[in-house]
Amino acid sequence: MTIMNGLHVHPLRAGLGLRSPHVQDVLAQRPDVGWWEVHSENYFGGGRPVAQLEAVRADYPVSLHGVGLGLGSAAPLDPNHLARLKMLAGRIEPAMVSEHLCWNRVPGRFFNDLLPVPRLDGALELLAARVDEVQTVLGRQLLIENVSSYVAFDGETASEAELLAALVARTGCGVLLDVNNLHVNTLNLGIDPLAEIERLPQGCVGEIHIAGFEVCDGTAIDTHGAPVCDAVWALLDAALARFGPQPVLLERDTRLPPLTGLLDEYRQLAARVDAACEAQAC
Repeated sequence: MTIMNGLHVHPLRAGLGLRSPHVQDVLAQRPDVGWWEVHSENYFGGGRPVAQLEAVRADYPVSLHGVGLGLGSAAPLDPNHLARLKMLAGRIEPAMVSEHLCWNRVPGRFFNDLLPVPRLDGALELLAARVDEVQTVLGRQLLIENVSSYVAFDGETASEAELLAALVARTGCGVLLDVNNLHVNTLNLGIDPLAEIERLPQGCVGEIHIAGFEVCDGTAIDTHGAPVCDAVWALLDAALARFGPQPVLLERDTRLPPLTGLLDEYRQLAARVDAACEAQAC
């Protein structure tokens, strides 16, 4: 069974984040991985990286996962960034395109981070306008990911999941549910991750992410630099029970092991996703 997004197909299988140190091994070995996801901005420059990505795309579905649009920024979207994303999507024909529920710039300054959007009056209207703009330019649905947070804001009027649900209703976008981010926010801010999962409507989730985190000076940091912990595996099970089988991605960005080591953890995920699919007769 697959998810259809226009002419694009996303298999209901486990996927793996493709990072540059592993590209040559992937092309040489063609490992049994359901699909790959890359950070869009790493391929905006064209040249050899895009040629390699096209070679991967010839054998596997590929998703584009952006980290730079800053949908929640008060400043307008960067038209050059959006044009490059459109060009890359046209060239790669990705299964999915996703971004984060974050902001990252003010006039004259860019922050290389995924800063959480204060969920205050006016946030939904601003985000909906940005998502509408991106979906119009790309001509396709965008998935929006919940983010890790290290501070809370006074006067917030909704939880992150409630804001995402309202954004789905307003724009027709989908949700990329990162259950590691839910767990990090549980440790840092005391949110109820299961309640957040329940607040998302059925049918809105188009992809799930899992990853590992690390603790520094008592704060959980979303480093993607450790194996997935038991609590995150449990949240994945809860999400699959609520939303049904989904494409699920394993992310690793720091303390990157050799591809063979990463594939060992990937196989744990693949077995879990396949079992969920079999249980629900995909």
